Amino acid sequence: MTITRFYGLVALVTFAAPLCALQQPVKTRSGLVSGVPGKDPAILAFKGIPFAAPPVGDLRWRAPGPVAAWEGVRRADQFGASCAQIISPRRLGTESITKPGVIQNTAPQTDEFAAHNDASEDCLYLNVWTSAKSASEKRPVFLYIYGGGFDHGSGDVPIYDGEGLAKKGLVVVTLNYRVGVIGFFVHPELSKESGHNASGNYGLLDQIAGLKWIQDNIAAFGGDPNRVTIAGQSAGGMSVHDLIASPLARGLFHRAIVESGGSTVGRAGITINAPALADAEAAGQHFAEAKGAKSIAELRAMSWQKLTEPVAGAAGGGRAGMADGGRGSSGTRSPIVDGYVLPAAPNEVVAQGKQNDVPILTGMNLGELGGITESQAAVTLESFRNQARQRYGDDADKFLALYPVSNDQEAAAAQAQASRDQSLVSLYLWAKMRSKTAKTEAFEYLWDHTLPGPDAARFGAFHTSEVPYVLNTLYASPRPFTDVDRKIAGMMSSYWANFAANGNPNGKGLPLWPAYSGKAEIMELGDKTGPVPAADSAAKLAFFEAVLTRP
Repeated sequence: MTITRFYGLVALVTFAAPLCALQQPVKTRSGLVSGVPGKDPAILAFKGIPFAAPPVGDLRWRAPGPVAAWEGVRRADQFGASCAQIISPRRLGTESITKPGVIQNTAPQTDEFAAHNDASEDCLYLNVWTSAKSASEKRPVFLYIYGGGFDHGSGDVPIYDGEGLAKKGLVVVTLNYRVGVIGFFVHPELSKESGHNASGNYGLLDQIAGLKWIQDNIAAFGGDPNRVTIAGQSAGGMSVHDLIASPLARGLFHRAIVESGGSTVGRAGITINAPALADAEAAGQHFAEAKGAKSIAELRAMSWQKLTEPVAGAAGGGRAGMADGGRGSSGTRSPIVDGYVLPAAPNEVVAQGKQNDVPILTGMNLGELGGITESQAAVTLESFRNQARQRYGDDADKFLALYPVSNDQEAAAAQAQASRDQSLVSLYLWAKMRSKTAKTEAFEYLWDHTLPGPDAARFGAFHTSEVPYVLNTLYASPRPFTDVDRKIAGMMSSYWANFAANGNPNGKGLPLWPAYSGKAEIMELGDKTGPVPAADSAAKLAFFEAVLTRP
C-alpha cells in the first residue's frame, strides 16, 4: 500500500490489482488514477474521472475548460454526479423494481434504464472499463453516449455498464454531458460572448471534450486512440449524427453506431433536422423573460433547479426523436444549427459531402415502427382510411390499394405493416443518400426481439430494448432472461465489438451482415437474423420512395 496526498488530504490507497490486470496507478495527463475490479476481476473499472473543468458559476453555458491537475492518486471507484436534471425512477413513466428479480411497471423501461445517483452541474466525468494487461495493447475503444431526449440521462445507468463489452476486448468509455437548459440553452448574449457568434450545443461540446480526453489518455488504459468508435442510442444516436457532421470532431473518432437515432430521410415521422440559431435565440430570450431575468448574469445566478422548472410556452427543444417525443424549437433542450459546432443539419452536411466520413452501423427497433404498439388496438377501418387521406393526400387511393382492408382487424394489421414499410424504406433511402458522398460502408438493421418482462407482448421490441443485448449487459437487469436471450446478446454484442474493432460487424460464427450496396434491404436482428426487404413488395417500395423523396 502507498500513502498518497489527494486534494490536500492524506488518503490510504492500495493497489491490490487483480492478477495480470493493468498495472496501477494509471497516469493521465491530469494525474494518477486507480481503479477497482469489476464483477469479473480480470476487468478494471475507473469511474468518475474528470475530463473537463466543472461548468459551474460563471462557467455555466460556456465550452468545457481544461481539467485542473491533481497531486497523488485519485481513487476512481464511484461514478460522478449526473448532469443537472430531475432524477426519478418514474421519469419514463415507470414504476421501480422493488425486489430483486421482480419487475413492477406500467411502461417498458424500468430502473435498469434510469440514472440512480445525485445530479449536479459539477458533472463532467467519464468512466473506463478495460481488461488490457498493459498500456501497449492498443485495443479498440468504444465510447457510448446516452439517450434521454437531451434532457436526462447519465453514464451511471445500469445497462450502460462497460464490463460487458470489455469482456469482448474493447476499452469501453461512458461519459456525462450537459442536458436540458443547462446543456443546450441559446441566447443572443451568449452568442456574442462566445467568440464564435454561437450558443447552445454545450452538451455536444462536452462530448467533443470527452473525445479529446480519449485521444490524450486512452493509450494508458490499453486503448488505441486511432480506433475509436462513437455509439449512442436515441438522443445519443442523434449526437453521433451531430458529431459526424461537426468539423470540431474531425479526426477524433473512426467508426460510428447510431441506434434509433434518426437515420432517415423524408416524411418518416422522425427527423434529424435542427432549428437555426436565430430562431433558437428568440426562444431563449422568451425563456429568460419567463424566468424574470434581464441578463445572462442573472440567469447564471439562479440555481439549476430553478432553471429547470417548467416554463409556460418554453417547453420545447430542437428535434423530434423516436420515443423522445417532439420538441418544438425553443433552443433550450437540444442541439441546433449554430454555424460553429453544427454548420448545417446532419443530413445536409452528408449530402454536401462534408461529413466526417467513417463506417457507420445504424438501425431501429420493430416496436418503434407501429409493428407492436399499444396504439394498434385503437385502429379502426375508419381511422385507417382517414389517416391515409390526411397523410398522403392525392396519393391516398394508391396507398389504400396497396394496403386493402375491410374491417378493423385488417386495418390494425395493415397500419402495422405500412408503418414498418415506410420506416424501413426511409432507412434504406438514408443509406442511399449517404452513399452518394461517403466512401465508407454502412450497415443497417431492424431489431425484432421482445425484451422479457411484464407486458412483453404489449411492448415488443420497444425503444431502448436492444441496449442490454448490444452492450452485453443482461446481468444488469433482473428480467427473466433465458438461454435464448443470452444467445442473442452474445450475437449482438459480437457484431458491435467486431464493428468497433474493424469497421465491419461480421466475424466467425455470425450470420453474414451485408453492407449497403444499393439493394433495398435491411438486416433483421434478434429472433430472425438475416437480410429482409425494406418493403414487402416492389410496388410498396416504389410508393414510399416517391412519397419520401418528394420535395
